[in-house]
Amino acid sequence: MEMSRMASTLGILGGGLALAGLVAYTLAPQMLWLVTLCEVLALGCLIVFFVTHFETFKAFSVRRSTKLGLNSALMVLLVVAILIIVNFLSTRHTARWDLSETQHFTLAPQTLKILRGLPQEVKVTVFAQERGPSIGTYRDLLDSYKAVTEKLKVEYIDPDRRPGVARQYGITRVDTAILESGPNSTRISAPSEAELTSAMIRVSKETKKRIVFLEGHGERSIQDRERTGLSIAKEALEKQSYDVGTLSLLQETAVPASTAALVLAGPKRPVTKDEQTRLNTYVTGGGSLLMLLDPDARTELDALLTQWGIEAGRGVLVDLQDRLAQGDLTALLIRTFTEHEITQDFSYAVLFPVSRHLSFNEEQGKEWDYVPLARTSPRSWAETNPQGRVVQYDEKEDVQGPLPLAAALSWKKAPEEGKTRPAIVIVGNSSFASNAYVNYPGNTDFFLHAVGWLAEERDLMSIAPKEPAFRPFIPNPAQERTLLYVQVLALPAITLFWGLSMWRRRRRL
Repeated sequence: MEMSRMASTLGILGGGLALAGLVAYTLAPQMLWLVTLCEVLALGCLIVFFVTHFETFKAFSVRRSTKLGLNSALMVLLVVAILIIVNFLSTRHTARWDLSETQHFTLAPQTLKILRGLPQEVKVTVFAQERGPSIGTYRDLLDSYKAVTEKLKVEYIDPDRRPGVARQYGITRVDTAILESGPNSTRISAPSEAELTSAMIRVSKETKKRIVFLEGHGERSIQDRERTGLSIAKEALEKQSYDVGTLSLLQETAVPASTAALVLAGPKRPVTKDEQTRLNTYVTGGGSLLMLLDPDARTELDALLTQWGIEAGRGVLVDLQDRLAQGDLTALLIRTFTEHEITQDFSYAVLFPVSRHLSFNEEQGKEWDYVPLARTSPRSWAETNPQGRVVQYDEKEDVQGPLPLAAALSWKKAPEEGKTRPAIVIVGNSSFASNAYVNYPGNTDFFLHAVGWLAEERDLMSIAPKEPAFRPFIPNPAQERTLLYVQVLALPAITLFWGLSMWRRRRRL
């Protein structure tokens, strides 16, 4: 009796040691000696227990009820084992089928290549409202990314519920995703494959590309925090992992070779001939230039532009259709874009207040590929005499639209080995990037896309966007007035008339 009681105690002790070994392995897998000791002692105790109770187990096993119960237990264990094996194989060898109308969940080959070649872990923190319109798109897209690589970690944060975290990351706009990898970080504001992949490659790079702003001619300053400055644009570039600085060609004899893109943002005073020569030398030598030219600015850049086949038109653009609702006729709200890497993923209109148009001479610019990026509507014109309030088109003086106000130029010839292809983006407006307007949704995207294209990130931006099954309707001022008349006046009037008619009919009964 005493031996049987001791064997039962050893059996309980063996089960406890086996469980303790599993717990120790879960909590501290590096302490293998402790796990091994627990399991060896457990095995010894259980062997003694089974040897001591061998006759009891033998008598128990020959019972009919035991055999039926054992068969049931074996069947349950077999099903559990099959489920474990299937789950293990499915996690190691996943298969996904994209049955959506627009193949929304099929990643581009460029994205797959980048994900499979990530050098280190990338963390994505998405700041979006739990019931917001973009959270679902972010989840679907990032799930597709996570199915390709294990180096992607994702966290979703509602800025309304966790404002402290949003404040820590400097979040001022919902539906923003921040990507972090090592010491680098960047952010995107649109849940698209082109934006996310571009940000992922930027954040995984060890070096930063340098964006330089030219100064010395009354340009908008990246240090100016007033409405006319470019401090917000500078911060946006730095959040995209660019190194931002300034340059004066009145003091320097050439643009530094480390410059990925040079920006001339709204000069007001003349650019000297020597500076223009240095600019042309920089561009033709493989440089990239972003020129933002305001109407009636006396920059004396016509000769330089002519070398590239560009002419900056006179006057101010006026649009009766694509403009800011209830705003001035010169506050253009551009919705018409040409298919190009810079404008391929636009879902918002771009606000261009007080702009000029551009034209291209194919003979003078025969060495360049010219693409107009943005155009006004057919109900627009270039007003050459913008004194007072503009209300009427003068066919003798003005230029009829639609007219381009932004264009991209790229060198036709293949660049020499080791050099980049010359590229230019010209916009007939600089205020769209100023602190007063850059936070308008489409303005930020247009500015950052233009700089990204010039900074030789075209391969990333060439990822074709998925055409959404749902296409939002953005009304122009005429359509807004129509909706106002229909929704606010017509429908309530019809409802009131119908109600009065029913009321009178019921009273007659």
